[in-house]
Amino acid sequence: MKLSRTASIILLIAANIAIDQISKFIVRAKIAQYEVIELIGEAFILTKVENEGAFLGMGSDLSPLLKWALLLILPVIVLGGVLYYILTNKSLDRLSLIAFCCIVGGGIANVFDRFMYGSVTDFFHIDLGGVFRTGIFNLADMSVSFGMILLIIASFQQRKLEKANA
Repeated sequence: MKLSRTASIILLIAANIAIDQISKFIVRAKIAQYEVIELIGEAFILTKVENEGAFLGMGSDLSPLLKWALLLILPVIVLGGVLYYILTNKSLDRLSLIAFCCIVGGGIANVFDRFMYGSVTDFFHIDLGGVFRTGIFNLADMSVSFGMILLIIASFQQRKLEKANA
């Protein structure tokens, strides 16, 4: 049985949200705030942090009204616009469609946290000895980042295709 395009979009977005929310539920239940659990030595750890700001805590010192506007209302408007775009633009290639679904799913998952808890639960941290180091992040952040990478790849593929057809 083949799913409709709309059903596939909704399923992919819902899967992104579900995986993120399940992981956060487990972290909230099992890991204390700032507790450090080494998964692969000090290179890959779990540590629970409640992020009241945006990416890497930016905006956490904003007034409550500005936080509400910039970290809740604006993302809802943008995510709604992207969702409308992917549902109505039937010419999107498959890779771009998957990318946008990852971005929307991850975005909705983090907005849900902000709305329900007043913060976003982050818990992954990678430190490869100074060669590569991240802030503390979650699966929704990974989904958004993965979606952005896919969009870049899709953009290069589209340009390549346009040059070949010119």
